Parts: sequence; C-alpha cells; structure tokens
Amino acid sequence: MRERFSVTELTALRSDLLQGGLADSREAAELVQIFLMGRGYGVSPQAARDAVSRVEMSGCALPVLEKELEGLALVQ
Repeated sequence: MRERFSVTELTALRSDLLQGGLADSREAAELVQIFLMGRGYGVSPQAARDAVSRVEMSGCALPVLEKELEGLALVQ
C-alpha cells in the first residue's frame, strides 16, 4: 500500500501543530483541514477536531498523526 503523505509533509504539519496549533484545537483542526484540502481531500470540521484530539493525546507522535490523516483521507 502506497503512503498518501510523505514523511516531509507529515513532519512539516507536525511542526506547525507543535508551534501553536495544538494550543487551540479549532486552529489545529483548521491546519489539518487546509493540509488535506491542499492534497485534494475534504474533511468536516468535526472530523478534523476529533482527529486533532487524538493526535494531541499522543503528544503529536508522527505515527499517530499519519494514522489520523490516512483515516480522514480514506473516508473521503
């Protein structure tokens, strides 16, 4: 199975989230939505907030971020 997002893309998003995005869950969800929309995926604000919540609980671990983004992209 081919990865949808490169390590470089995931690392850049993680960096953005850690630099303030996770302090505000709405802002973090918007970052996730923008990231996915830029790659041709649509995502609801609630789904993005739910995913951000799980990423935040993991300490923004890269594997969790990747899993959440893959899950959001899969449902589209």
